[in-house]
Amino acid sequence: MKRYSIFYLAMAVLLLTGCKSEVFMYSSFHEPATDGLRFLTSKDGIHWDSIPGTWLTPAVGKQRVMRDPSIQPTPDGTFHLVWTSSWRGDLGFGYASSKDLKHWTKEEFIPVMTDTTTVNVWAPELFWDDTRREMMVIWASCIPGKFPRGIEEEKNNHRLYYTTTKDFKTFSPAQLLIDPGFSCIDATLVKRGERDYVMVLKDNTRPERNLKIATAHDPRGPWSSAGPAFTEKLTEGPATVRVKDGWIVYYDRYGNKDFGAAFTKDFKTFEDWSQKVSIPPLHKHGTIFKAKPCVVKELSR
Repeated sequence: MKRYSIFYLAMAVLLLTGCKSEVFMYSSFHEPATDGLRFLTSKDGIHWDSIPGTWLTPAVGKQRVMRDPSIQPTPDGTFHLVWTSSWRGDLGFGYASSKDLKHWTKEEFIPVMTDTTTVNVWAPELFWDDTRREMMVIWASCIPGKFPRGIEEEKNNHRLYYTTTKDFKTFSPAQLLIDPGFSCIDATLVKRGERDYVMVLKDNTRPERNLKIATAHDPRGPWSSAGPAFTEKLTEGPATVRVKDGWIVYYDRYGNKDFGAAFTKDFKTFEDWSQKVSIPPLHKHGTIFKAKPCVVKELSR
């Protein structure tokens, strides 16, 4: 009850700002990922509170789960949501949209991989390409035998792919986004400036299983080689947020069953902020975006 009281007090304070400002939102799920979409909210991008309740129960995919929920608003005020709908067997991902984060369109399954030997479609991530005014959807898939096996099993040798869309009705053919020379998943993109893009990705090979950085002049690539790891092992699900004079990269420390955070000004050097941030328990990784306080208040009604 104390946690809920703090949440509602925070919402009352946010109301004083009306609907002109924006607050941070963090999409989330709880294991075993069958109950649906959850949210966290924050005024500063550092201290987070849970918004009670679930907002969309998964209804598509072979296993009907909702993992890795990624939300990205477009300039018309629509919030677009994609998610992992099955661990294995799906050749696409779940999709829905909303104007208020509370009422969602009918869920759709978006097929993106035409190679029927594809093992999975994991962690779809939305990125708004403001130059082309279109949405990119990035995900990880494993196609056995497509890439040199390296140290991974054929059914765990992932690469990152993407498609683009302007209306979520028609999609470009899936294309390879990056092959860093190792199995990789969980990519998130950041635009730092004109022709200056950063990718945070997970090196999913057994000796690593940590997060690394690649850069590009265009979100479609070509992307640089991945740099050294900036997190410990058994970390995944990065989400980035701009705060003051730098960025915080949040990540799921699934080995510890908690969250870590790294602060950076240049995506080259990182400071461990894991003890400076606060993330509610049970939260699992999604993405960070912004919404108006009045939208957040309606979620609490």
